[in-house]
Amino acid sequence: MLHSPLFDSSSKAKLSLTSINAHRSFPAALQPSAMGPRRQFIDPKLILNRLNWSKKATSADKSFTKVRQPELGKRKTTCVYGRRAEETVLQEESPVMLDTIPSSKVFPGQAHPLGVSEVENGINFAIFSQHATSVTLCLSLPESSIVSATIQLIDERRGRKNFNFPIYGDSFSRGKHEKLDVGMIELPLDPHVNKTGDIWHISVEDLPRSKFLYGYRIDGPRDWQQGHRFDRSIVLIDPYAKLIEGRRVFGDVSDKASNFLGTYDFNTLPFDWGSHYKLPNIPEKDLVIYEMNVRAFTADESSGLHKDIRGSYLGVIEKACFWLLLSKCLVDYLDTPRDLIFMESWSGIGIVVRIMYESIPHLLELGINAVELLPVFEFDEFEFQRRPNPRDLLINTWGYSTINFFAPMSRYASAGGGPVHASQEFKEMVKALHKVGIEVILDVVYNHTNEADDAHPYTTSFRGIDNKVYYMVDVNNSGDLLNFSGCGNTLNCNHPVVMELILDSLRHWVKEYHVDGFRFDLASVLCRGTDGAPLSAPPLIRAIAKDGVLSRCKIIAEPWDCGGLYLVGRFPNWDRWAEWNGKYRDDIRRFIKFNAAVGLQGDTGMKATFATRVAGSADLYKVNKRKPYHSINFITAHDGFTLYDVVSYNFKHNDANGEGGNDGCNDNFSWNCGYEGETADTNITALRSRQIKNFHLALMASQGTPMMLMGDEYGHTRYGNNNSYGHDTGLNNFQWEQVCAVFQFSFDRFFSEMIKFRHSRHVFGRENFIGKSEITWHEDNWDNNESKFLAFTLHDGNGGDIYLAFNAHDYFVKIPIPSPPQRRHWVRVVDTNLESPEDFVPEGVPGIGNTYRVAPYSSILLEAKP
Repeated sequence: MLHSPLFDSSSKAKLSLTSINAHRSFPAALQPSAMGPRRQFIDPKLILNRLNWSKKATSADKSFTKVRQPELGKRKTTCVYGRRAEETVLQEESPVMLDTIPSSKVFPGQAHPLGVSEVENGINFAIFSQHATSVTLCLSLPESSIVSATIQLIDERRGRKNFNFPIYGDSFSRGKHEKLDVGMIELPLDPHVNKTGDIWHISVEDLPRSKFLYGYRIDGPRDWQQGHRFDRSIVLIDPYAKLIEGRRVFGDVSDKASNFLGTYDFNTLPFDWGSHYKLPNIPEKDLVIYEMNVRAFTADESSGLHKDIRGSYLGVIEKACFWLLLSKCLVDYLDTPRDLIFMESWSGIGIVVRIMYESIPHLLELGINAVELLPVFEFDEFEFQRRPNPRDLLINTWGYSTINFFAPMSRYASAGGGPVHASQEFKEMVKALHKVGIEVILDVVYNHTNEADDAHPYTTSFRGIDNKVYYMVDVNNSGDLLNFSGCGNTLNCNHPVVMELILDSLRHWVKEYHVDGFRFDLASVLCRGTDGAPLSAPPLIRAIAKDGVLSRCKIIAEPWDCGGLYLVGRFPNWDRWAEWNGKYRDDIRRFIKFNAAVGLQGDTGMKATFATRVAGSADLYKVNKRKPYHSINFITAHDGFTLYDVVSYNFKHNDANGEGGNDGCNDNFSWNCGYEGETADTNITALRSRQIKNFHLALMASQGTPMMLMGDEYGHTRYGNNNSYGHDTGLNNFQWEQVCAVFQFSFDRFFSEMIKFRHSRHVFGRENFIGKSEITWHEDNWDNNESKFLAFTLHDGNGGDIYLAFNAHDYFVKIPIPSPPQRRHWVRVVDTNLESPEDFVPEGVPGIGNTYRVAPYSSILLEAKP
């Protein structure tokens, strides 16, 4: 472990490589015959990139001086992550001596940009900490075929000192665990030389340009009551690290204790987005959003993908859209109908294709044009298993526990490829989705981090760097962390430094990864001041709305938090922000689920509210220049019941979550249709089927932006668990075999046809709020609280009117059908009481008379056609 003199220009300090102690035979690139006659850099995948080796050539053959094979050195190291790490003890024997000593110089560095950057004289490191009294840069490499070297610190005033330093010999093995706790050197920063304002910085010459690991030890005041949590024993992650190295394989139980460090990559060429690449730029009024989890989408064996691809960014490509491009070639080549061709696996080397009855370009067939990905920032799926507790069998599969705001989740790389591959494959996923017209919206968590609370902290970064700046603390109450997130800490979002961190992170994802928008988890936290008090004009919210880089992006708020700041319809917006409309979810459920027979309370008198919601929630969003599409309409989302469970359970069943059933929402506004959970009763299953289709019809026929949940299209169940964040199982994973099952296929077809119908009829996605001439309510009984029937006609101005009726009663309702526009007649497109495929007929069924009997718990859609 290095305790070096302070690095400053007067001392002319520098690092010198004086010996090599190889733990194995030298790779071919290091053999004398492999080295050219002129001074050159060694292959970066074999030895420290850009580390100069001195070569001695003869006048005759310009050969190199022979290198003696050394004896193995003896060394003793301690884990740098230990609570009180001790100094490394080195014993070197018979080192290999070079004829000339090359050097790695250390410079004061520069304050900007924060994070790691490549500068003319090496690699620059910069980190913010206002209250730190000392900062030490820690450098290391994963243990992968390590070649160790002795680095000599030369200080003309203070003499010399040697330190052992590992150098990796081969490129990283994909999927192989790389230990992060070996061979770390430490470079203390001089506050008089390596600090500008509150930013600490240093530049090191001749470091590798990729796959090098780094972190910081930071010390400062130990005054807990003032909000400080410094602990020099912990190596911390740079908040601006663009990549994070740690555990390579998701859920690898043999590597639960893996630590995380920052890394970087300046070797990889800029990503090739393609000469004909373009952003989808879909108007907000035309969006249909599909909320999904990258891992859960293909993690199940039923996906048919190779195990190295399942649960990865590449898995999304294969199951969502890659097959579409492949099938266009294979249809002609194999002379086989498209729906018989199924891509079984793709490893990046070859493609295995088999012929079977299965439709694969799922998202395209479904008709959605935007995916909202659950968190894809780096997180630790084993965070619940760090200590014995009732939840220590859970694996975090949702990802709402961010370690770093810039790094893509590395364990979503295929085959355990690590952070560099994760970055590249994420871009491949975005590129592929964009190519088929699907936008990518990220669910981002800037309200809290993984570092938990003061009782059981998991210090990895912000807490140890400058807790008082990065988190809201109550200095009037012993300096305790404020908790508006429900997760133990609250990010201090409107502090200028934290606000700039968030903006830099968002810009990074837009510029580097080409994402199209963001959904902000618990966004009301972002509306609180540094003391936790709500702000009427939060600086961060305004900055996001006005930022030039983010101007093309969709920005969506989850307008509430765990501190009671409920801002649905009132979220500060600057006419840019959309909102998850929680009132839409609740009101649509309460109207459609009604069952007078069991005496459910609180759901009467919902007809007028239901009408308001399907018409665009003007009561909430018709303010200033806001539009109907600023209401993100949804029935279900990742937290809460799935759509199948909304019609199958009256109560949550969360015992498997380890919290005694105390987690998850109690107000689900659900109805089990007569039996709690699974049943073989055909009357109940038929009713549930109707209710699912009723919900989907209402969602797709409403003004605003519809969002549906992954798996609802085939009736995915979590068996009543409405908070399944910790289950890396079929409880969350998409069940591909059910997509084509006879019962579920009727759902999938209905969902797909209804989405496509919405896309093709402009009356459902209006730019502005509906005026009186654009809708006719067939209702004169608004004040009847017992009425659960509503009918209305949407007028398109060209005669292509749409008539809808929803019957939430438990009896038939015979209704008069209004006259169609001139030279038009009504056709039935939807009747949810009918079996598939008669429940949805895209071209319409003619013969509609002057009346129609709408079945109990069902709905219809008629279209006026020439």
